[in-house]
Order: sequence, then structure tokens, then C-alpha cells
Amino acid sequence: MQNADTKLESAIALDSAYVVPTFSRYGVEFVKGDGAVLVDSAGKRYLDFLAGIGVVSLGHRHPAVASALHDQIDRVWQTSNYFHEEHRGELAKAVAQLLATTTDGLGHVTGSTGTDWKVFFSNSGAESNEGAFKFARRWGEVKLGGASGIISAKKSFHGRTLATLAATGQDKFHQSFGPYPPGFSSVALNDIDALVAAVDGAGDGADAICGIVLECVQGEGGVWPADFDYLRQVRELCDDRGIALIVDEVQTGFFRTGAPFSYQLAGIEADIVSMAKGIADGFPMGAVAARAEIADLMKPGDHGSTFGGNALAAAAGRATVEALVSEDIGEHVIAAGKHLSRRLEALPHVTEVRGRGLLRGAQFDVSIANELVEKGLEAGLVLNHIGDSILRFLPPLVVSYEQIDTMAERLEAIIDTLA
Repeated sequence: MQNADTKLESAIALDSAYVVPTFSRYGVEFVKGDGAVLVDSAGKRYLDFLAGIGVVSLGHRHPAVASALHDQIDRVWQTSNYFHEEHRGELAKAVAQLLATTTDGLGHVTGSTGTDWKVFFSNSGAESNEGAFKFARRWGEVKLGGASGIISAKKSFHGRTLATLAATGQDKFHQSFGPYPPGFSSVALNDIDALVAAVDGAGDGADAICGIVLECVQGEGGVWPADFDYLRQVRELCDDRGIALIVDEVQTGFFRTGAPFSYQLAGIEADIVSMAKGIADGFPMGAVAARAEIADLMKPGDHGSTFGGNALAAAAGRATVEALVSEDIGEHVIAAGKHLSRRLEALPHVTEVRGRGLLRGAQFDVSIANELVEKGLEAGLVLNHIGDSILRFLPPLVVSYEQIDTMAERLEAIIDTLA
């Protein structure tokens, strides 16, 4: 058996030789996890405040999800979407019920909108957004005289496929790989006048707007939240014009901000919702859902996925969603998120803390974010930076107050050595 140093060296060498270099990786290989803790190949323990980029919602190796996967491994893995699949229908029902939930903004369910939702399962957030755009364009084709334009927000991020890059409102992602699919534009977040002007100025026919896509918190763009009043105004605009409101909940869904889906905190309902990340506690899975009025416009052959919603993914997703609900995770997320925010606000050189629930961004007045991530690993912290002055925090939703306090204490000590 390889010793720890040799094992890590081998992993680094193999990645360098055979893996496409689209990520800059840190010199750590994690081999075990439990809750909000990761363990590397040398046996060192880390507090995880990244959670696989907001994916490990219930924490690493959650017993309910592990049990569901073990059970399904002994049964069947993949049969294709030509057939009915164990757990898929049950998971779709559970997701549809969460989408129709109303909340009090404190993680408590208050009722249901009664809306009928239907779900398509994919494998990632980008695939989910691709599906969302197709749903919106089918809506525009059938209901809006062929309208196909889609408006997003500046600083948004919707994926790395060509269409999702076209929808992403950050110029740095548009430097290569063009031309991009036409019909996408973006305006400033939280500026309803700019959005109305973009809708009115889009033209007629195919140029007209069929969908508006928003993130309730722009995670990749710097953790910028959409104002609740703005989200309500956008909902009114979509209602007035017959436009489909698409909410990208890939990073904010499944209680990441406290409610089942982040748009529910504003007291509105979406028409189309894309999701992934937290849906299956780390197992690769995504989904796009639409109100039945929109979903029923899609017919056999209009969309598909070989692996989407297969037996293993559906088992993991079902176990994850059922555990999130049964453990009343939303209430903990709201409270722990406030505690995390307070601890971050007290750190040296932090000028602002943005976000909701357990999706938070700390803005620094010095350009040390990258160094903080590197030094954080030395101190047993898994952190994430966006640019050179923002740290993003996406811990497992089960993170404890004690773990938040420990992270903040270690991070403060690192800041004192750098700034």
C-alpha cells in the first residue's frame, strides 16, 4: 500500500498527465468525510466550508443517503428513460411538493400554493438550465407568437455549455468559444427599470422575450442577493407580459438559504426552476421543473438524457430530500446562517457580508482571498474564493455552531498573519 505522500504524488502526477487542465487544483486529496469534516490521504482533518461547491447538503456520508445507495447498488443501476425507474416518481413528487411550498421566511412551511409541477431529471446544473431555456422557448413558440429571447442578470452564472454561457452575465466567460447561441441578453440585477426597458426594446416575433432567468443569490458572481421587492416586481412583469419566470436554484435550492427554494423567501412562485447541487448530497444529479401548463407543452422526443434520473441517482435524491424535510433543516440553516454572518462580520478587513442562509460571501478590503484559501488548508479549513477579495462560504447544511466558531477563529488568525 502506498504511503500518504506517495499516494498524493501519484494523484498529482496522474492528473497532470491525463486530465484536461480546466481546474487549478490544490495539493490535497480527500479520501474520507463525515458531516462537515473531510480527511485527506495523510489523515489530516479539515472543516469543510465548501461542501463540494454547495453540493453536500446533508454532510459527507450521511447514513440515510449511504443506505439508499448501498441498497440500490444490489438491485439495478441503469435501465434508461424508456422504462419506469424505482424512486424516480417518488422523488419527482417530493420535489414538486417542495416547489409548491409556502414559507414564513424562517424555514417553516406554512402551506402550499396548490400549483401542479412536473420534473425532468438531468445530471448537472448546466443541463438543467439548458432544459429550462428549452421549456421557456417552447412556451414562447406556443403562447407568445414565437418569442425566443431570454434575459438574465449581470454578474449571473448559469453554466459552461454554450447556451448557459450565453445566458451568463459576465464578460470574462465570453472571451472564447464563440459564436454563442443568439437570443440572450443581460441587465443589471435589482434594476426593474432596466429590465422593463430590455423587455420593451427586444422587438417582435422571435426577438421578443419568452423568459427571464434569475438567481436569487448570485453565487459565482460574488454572492449578490436579489432584493425581495425586485423579485416581486419581476414576477408582476412576467405576469403582465405572459413571460416565463425562470429561477436558477442550482446553488440556492434544497434549503441552502433556509426555504426549500430561495424564491419562496420573497413570497413568489416561479414558472420554471432549474436545480442540481444539493438535490442528492453529492451524487451527480440535476433537475428542471415547470408548472404543468408549461411542462405539458413538451412531447416525447423534445428533450432527453441517457443517465438522467437513473436508479442510483433517484435513490440518492429521494433519500436526500426526505432527510432534509424530516430533519427540519431549513430552521437550522436560517439560524446557523445568521451565526455565520455575525462571525464573518467580526473578522478583520471584512467590509461586508452578503447572502442568505448558508450561502455567504465575505468582502475584504485587501486582496488576500487566494492566500486565505491556501493558508486555510494548512490550518485545516476548506475555503473558497471568488476573485481576489471575496471568500464564499457553502458549508454542509448540518454544520454546527461550534464548527462555525472554530472556522472563524482559525481564519482570524490567518488574516492577522497576512494583512
